[in-house]
Amino acid sequence: MIKYFFTAAVVFICLHTSAQDPWKISATQFDTKNYYGITVANGMIGIVSAPEPFKVKDVVLAGAYDLYGRGRVSNFLRSFNLLNMRLDIDGRSIGAAEASNMKQELDMQKASFTTSFDYGDKATVSYTYYSLRHLPYTVLMDVSVTAKKNITINSASVMEAPDALKDVQNYYNEIDRPHVTISLLTSSAKSPTGKLLMCASNTFLFSEHHRQEPRVIHEMWDNNMHLMKFTRAIKAGETYRFSIAGSSITSAHHDDPLNEAERATIFAKLEGRERLIQFHNKAWNDLWSSDITIEGDPQAQQDVHSMLYHLYSFTREGTALSPSPMGLSGLGYNGHVFWDTELWMYPAILVLHPELAKSLVEYRFQRLDAAKRNAFSKGFKGAMFPWESAETGVEETPVWALSGPFEHHITACVGIAAWNYYCVTQDKNWLREKGWPILSATADFWASRVERTGPGQYDIKNVVAADEWAENVDNNAFTNAAAKANLQFATEAAKILGISPDNDWMNVANNIPILRFPDGVTKEHATYNGEGIKQADVNLLSYPLKEVTDPKAIRKDLEYYETRVPNEGTPAMTQAVFTTLYARLGDGEKAYHWFKDAYIPNLNPPFRVIAETKGGTNPYFATGAGGIVQSILMGFGGLEITPKGIIQIKSALPKNWKSLTIKGVGPEKKTFAVRN
Repeated sequence: MIKYFFTAAVVFICLHTSAQDPWKISATQFDTKNYYGITVANGMIGIVSAPEPFKVKDVVLAGAYDLYGRGRVSNFLRSFNLLNMRLDIDGRSIGAAEASNMKQELDMQKASFTTSFDYGDKATVSYTYYSLRHLPYTVLMDVSVTAKKNITINSASVMEAPDALKDVQNYYNEIDRPHVTISLLTSSAKSPTGKLLMCASNTFLFSEHHRQEPRVIHEMWDNNMHLMKFTRAIKAGETYRFSIAGSSITSAHHDDPLNEAERATIFAKLEGRERLIQFHNKAWNDLWSSDITIEGDPQAQQDVHSMLYHLYSFTREGTALSPSPMGLSGLGYNGHVFWDTELWMYPAILVLHPELAKSLVEYRFQRLDAAKRNAFSKGFKGAMFPWESAETGVEETPVWALSGPFEHHITACVGIAAWNYYCVTQDKNWLREKGWPILSATADFWASRVERTGPGQYDIKNVVAADEWAENVDNNAFTNAAAKANLQFATEAAKILGISPDNDWMNVANNIPILRFPDGVTKEHATYNGEGIKQADVNLLSYPLKEVTDPKAIRKDLEYYETRVPNEGTPAMTQAVFTTLYARLGDGEKAYHWFKDAYIPNLNPPFRVIAETKGGTNPYFATGAGGIVQSILMGFGGLEITPKGIIQIKSALPKNWKSLTIKGVGPEKKTFAVRN
């Protein structure tokens, strides 16, 4: 027998950021070849930063998918770049070469991104952009130019269609009213198959009175790009400010996206800069009413705020949208939805903002019929959720990846998420209308999925494990335990609602085996023989599942599997599970070791954005952030979701943390604290 043993070493990366400020991440040194942008998002539109002045790397719109590119499955689409701008000073265009003393800063408390720089001895320039939290389809960029000498600026808003779009149409219109002129730069295009109409519009916001506003000129450059521009003289010592407000929407979001994009932009124009920022800030203040405070570790505090900020940024109340592993930070994983949502991001969001978490469960509820059709096509009953899901809820995994037809634990993850929403909110009406249909259909799936070979041998064969290096194995530990939990929760839900549960559900649950080695260590699957593992599997039986509850057994499983995680190529969530379990076992120092190992080697410059793996370059990995925030909430913080709500169990902090305070927990917005 060959055994693979790995040791996890914590690698510390020196990144040019401010470690002291709990809310602001700054950068003053930029390597364009080693720059990983940070995202400003409102749960609908994500704007990803670039190292060049007045450039944006990506604009990503949630829910906009079409078939193109990778794997003959649907993909996220790049949206129109609403904030691409050109600034000329005295006839010279300002780019990276012309900018000195450049600084970029994300203010996580206000969800704003600011770039500032000097242009020689002529001007100091600053601009801040927002994905407006209170307006789902609208963004704002606020520009300030302070003249050191008398100068003339020429500023242009540039609208360019991404390469994958087709049939681009460009429009320009001026709406003249007694007190304001609204210049609308608008574009529309069809998605690659023609399925969607994508539309965007923006306008200038000037601070001057209507009759003093600079004249706006429209220029058509080619079929894919046009712009509007204005010229303004600025005297030495004077600061001139203007803004660009823009909106982007598709036919996936609205029946009339072209007109609606312009209406949303006109609304922003007439609201004005001050009111737009005021309402945006209020919305974010409300989000930050649920927060985590770490006393004694300033860098951990900043990093945890960054993780929370991204989870909040990638989700939105009142939708049926669910975040992909990379959220709205780019096109990673095609924008598809995996177990990453239910098992890793969702629990942290649920504890701190149930109203945000509701959107994620609603996403699955609205695709329940598709999951039932998926189960039918595989010869099973009930609902079988796809491994990769997008707009319609059909299986979207490329055919070369075996996860699609075989990684069945996703169905249990969805069922467990529905149960946990009820546990936290105690909303019986929701349980009856939305939760019960999910729980009963997923329980029916597992009752049909098992192979009944005898008492204690209701096997679940031929699956891809949660540890995805284990393909087409039998009786995977996490799959089996999650199926048991799904069946148990469906039975409990029935009793709460006064419905007679299917007696077969608990019969099946009681006969699904959890395999063990002779020494009692939980065995990952029937043929597991000590190989290296890609990610947590067995240890999930202790958290978030409650299949393994004895502290000695939990520690035994931990000590066995923590030596089988390679030091490269594995996702951040695994170490987060180790963190949670060691903190609950009372070993704060070992928990802290795994806490740091979960993400510090995964950070990328210049804003400490988390990649999926150590040394990886595909940020922002919201899945990892969700797992790590869970390790703070449920590990160091000791929070526990129970059928009666959220409680606190005993846990341990690292020695260097003076205290941990979690505020705004659950519907009652409770505060929990742990102190050394």
